[in-house]
Amino acid sequence: MSTASNAPQWLVPDWPDLPASVGVLCTTRRGGVSPPPYDDGQGKGGLNLGTHVGDAPRCVERNRDIVRAELPAEPAWLAQVHGTAVVDAGMVDTLAGVTPAADASFTRERGVVCAILTADCLPVLLCDAAGTTVGAVHAGWRGLADGVLEQAVAAMRRAGAGELHAWLGAAIGPAKFEVGPEVLEAFLARADQNVDLVRAAFIPVAERPGKYLCNLYALARIALARVGVHRIAGGDFCTVSNSGRFYSYRRDGITGRQASLIWIR
Repeated sequence: MSTASNAPQWLVPDWPDLPASVGVLCTTRRGGVSPPPYDDGQGKGGLNLGTHVGDAPRCVERNRDIVRAELPAEPAWLAQVHGTAVVDAGMVDTLAGVTPAADASFTRERGVVCAILTADCLPVLLCDAAGTTVGAVHAGWRGLADGVLEQAVAAMRRAGAGELHAWLGAAIGPAKFEVGPEVLEAFLARADQNVDLVRAAFIPVAERPGKYLCNLYALARIALARVGVHRIAGGDFCTVSNSGRFYSYRRDGITGRQASLIWIR
């Protein structure tokens, strides 16, 4: 049985460069009907939007209906696989059961909603200065290391995007993301002239030799700058530290997913 719902609480991006023609909606864990461990952390229903985490399908469906009421269309949900594939959101027909394996989407069509689900990985929203092209990227460490942001930017430019701006959404913060040497090595393998910047994003944990605190936000900024995206907002959240607002896989294990969505009005 689901927990009683409460009013949804949206995360409002602090994104000064967002064009008026672009709509953005970012959910939190608050305001749905999901029971523990997918609840809001405060005894009420959680707004879990992930269909793959063990939550009752009827609860996820109701939660998606709550979010859908704020949007111009059904979001182009993806089957995220920590890869680098990018799809045209206009080609995704969620209502017909089409959920491509991809970690980024973009569109130039009005009313088409790009969507990313996260619970510690970094959601990155993109739009061009004219507000004619938008995109959403799921950037966990594997995707970041393999170039998912670069692939998304390239796809948007091929589609005709102008100068791109970015917003970094809620992810695990640099004080909570402990990783092993393989993560540092993965980023150094593609660092090129940014070796010093990449190394600076990994702080050794003194009491745990071979472990580092990893700054996903800094790594995303490096990747975006590499492909000429310099106007970047956001990047000051921590999903792990804010249990009353965000789902976090690193903190809780079994948990829900929040969404970051963007569209052209």
